[in-house]
Amino acid sequence: MARNIGKARFLGALLAASLLAGCQTAYQEEGFWTDGGVSAQQVTSDTFRITARGNEFTEQSTISDYVLLKSAETVKAAGFSHFGIVSGQDITSQSTYQTSPGTFEVSKKGKVVTFQPPTYATSIRPGQQTIVQGFNPPPGEALPPGTYSADEIIRFIGSRVERPS
Repeated sequence: MARNIGKARFLGALLAASLLAGCQTAYQEEGFWTDGGVSAQQVTSDTFRITARGNEFTEQSTISDYVLLKSAETVKAAGFSHFGIVSGQDITSQSTYQTSPGTFEVSKKGKVVTFQPPTYATSIRPGQQTIVQGFNPPPGEALPPGTYSADEIIRFIGSRVERPS
């Protein structure tokens, strides 16, 4: 009997985890009505501040992909073929809250989670802010270490990011 209850709890936790996995922040412009996203601000003629924030269901690696992709799209739109990362800062936020007993909706997709009894939970929302500099290398010149081709980032990372429907 106790073994069946343990299995039921494990299966319930597994189901909840799989339902929540699809709730990560999509690759979208960060704004007032969005739960995370990416943005770019021009700092100088060839330098840009790229910011990405996710919700509590977003992996840090996803935020890193978003920063690289937004960097590539931004420098390419500004006329550059490559970029280098000048600096980066972790802007992850963390908060603790108490859940109420009962059921609540956690996404627009109708996924629900039930908490009985109420518990304390910690929400970690990953974030990253990066300064990048665009450039166009002379043909045949070796690229400096730590630089990226905008076209290659768009090709490889752009194909795997989730975009809003």
